[in-house]
Amino acid sequence: MYGWIWRRLPGNAWVRALISLVLVLAIVYALFQYVFPWAEPLLPFNDVTVDNGMAVSR
Repeated sequence: MYGWIWRRLPGNAWVRALISLVLVLAIVYALFQYVFPWAEPLLPFNDVTVDNGMAVSR
């Protein structure tokens, strides 16, 4: 898959590397701005099952 993307990019190796870096940064930005905030309420990160440590010892 990466080879297919690399062959489709225009320019020489330096231009392709720069375009690849810009594409990766754009994907990371989109994930952090749109995908992760959308998915966060659906994930069980706030379902805590550990108590406060106030166990009663006898």
